[in-house]
Amino acid sequence: MAIVTIKDVAERVGVSAKTVSRVINGEPHVRAALREQVERVVAELGYRPNAHARSLSSARSYLLAMLFDDPSSGYAIAMQQGAMAQCRARSYHLLVERLDAQQPRFVEELADTAAALRLDGVILPPPLCDMPELLDAVERLGLPYVRVSPAAPGARAAPSLGIDEEAAAAEMVRHLIALGHRAIAFVAGDPVHASAARRRSGFVAAMTAAGLSARAIKPGDFTFRAGLAAGEALLGRRAPPSAIFAANDDMALGVLVAALRRGLAVPEQLSVAGFDDGPTARIAWPALTTIRQPTAEMGAAAVDLLIDRAAGDHHALLDFALVERDSTAAPGPARAG
Repeated sequence: MAIVTIKDVAERVGVSAKTVSRVINGEPHVRAALREQVERVVAELGYRPNAHARSLSSARSYLLAMLFDDPSSGYAIAMQQGAMAQCRARSYHLLVERLDAQQPRFVEELADTAAALRLDGVILPPPLCDMPELLDAVERLGLPYVRVSPAAPGARAAPSLGIDEEAAAAEMVRHLIALGHRAIAFVAGDPVHASAARRRSGFVAAMTAAGLSARAIKPGDFTFRAGLAAGEALLGRRAPPSAIFAANDDMALGVLVAALRRGLAVPEQLSVAGFDDGPTARIAWPALTTIRQPTAEMGAAAVDLLIDRAAGDHHALLDFALVERDSTAAPGPARAG
């Protein structure tokens, strides 16, 4: 099978190879109709630009970096998948790196990587998106960057994206209240992440608005172990809650195991809810009611913001959804709040 070249695309459209290159590289000042025609022919012919050749002939390397403090978490993996797919669709490559901000030379290591690879930009998920020393270093290097779920979207001259986590947490609480729950507990997230405070705030706001006590809050750190410990503590109370809402799915799974250890049936005797809708939420037994955070879509949107050089004050707000599965139901008579 013959390899399709940029000249083949240009001949089919009836323009120069340089014009096709301008469309592929996302350069401005190309008529919308012509851009659509070129993109259609590129898709029809299955043309794949050579990223290395493009990097040699332009100021761009067509290489983006996504940095994580923990690249193996379910959240990180889903975001990587979305970013990789979008990079592929836009003829870029994605580098995924773990950045340990506790190491004394992490800024120098980032600078070395950026210089050696000629990065076109970096994506900073939480909690890296809120580390002043890291943000200062990225700006000194002149690297375009996008922040995912930052504490204060407009605090830096860089685009950002996320969801309304406070509203999402409040929606989950209202769902549990609508089922008939009144004694609802919350397992909070890692305070290093801005999302933890927003999710806790949503829980408190919704409980307070319903005239219910929001004092049943246990600390956590977004890990299964923290959810297990919080679940054991909450279910060991003289008057345990009828529903427990954890700030992420991993902690909700820990609560499920705590309930299992005590011989409690979920959801008949205890409702459990999470946040994120990662793969574990769907394979848990019972399957977990949770808030779907469009993590893969967030990774893809971050790629677009970098490639399209979005304005520094731009903040993209993506939609969330409450996903009702088998881990929540009306409270049983023996455990009604």
